[in-house]
Amino acid sequence: MDLRVAQSVAASGMPVLHVSGEIDLATVPMFHVALHRLVNDHPAAIVAVDLDGVIALDDAGLGLLLGGAAKARERHGDVVIVCSDARLLARFALTRLDQAVDIRPSLTG
Repeated sequence: MDLRVAQSVAASGMPVLHVSGEIDLATVPMFHVALHRLVNDHPAAIVAVDLDGVIALDDAGLGLLLGGAAKARERHGDVVIVCSDARLLARFALTRLDQAVDIRPSLTG
């Protein structure tokens, strides 16, 4: 039950939330605060959530990603998920999160 989050800015200027560890019931509050801070700090911007370091993501975490994207869109921005992990990508396809949120294999593509 370990979660690490850090904000940075990509070379393109896109704000990024780097997430690693487990997003589960125990760590969802920390993820919630970090994601909403990212969205609130960058209104009308496209922001990225880099999940390449995530080893576990439960339903509550999926819900927060969807909620974060909705909040960003209300503020005339959006959320992009960065993920290249086949297991997580399959989960996104199964839950159809990939149809609601833009998912990219890297920050540059």
